[in-house]
Amino acid sequence: METYTAMRHFADSWGLLAMAAFFVGAVVYSLRPGSKQAARDAANIPLKDD
Repeated sequence: METYTAMRHFADSWGLLAMAAFFVGAVVYSLRPGSKQAARDAANIPLKDD
């Protein structure tokens, strides 16, 4: 039971912090100035064969 308690404590503290940092990083990455063209290209992938 000791391993479970340690893992739960880690997930409650540092795991939450790591997930929050990843989320903020993903938002910043997707809203950066150079991503507009990349997002437009990705949106047009299904229409390339037509």
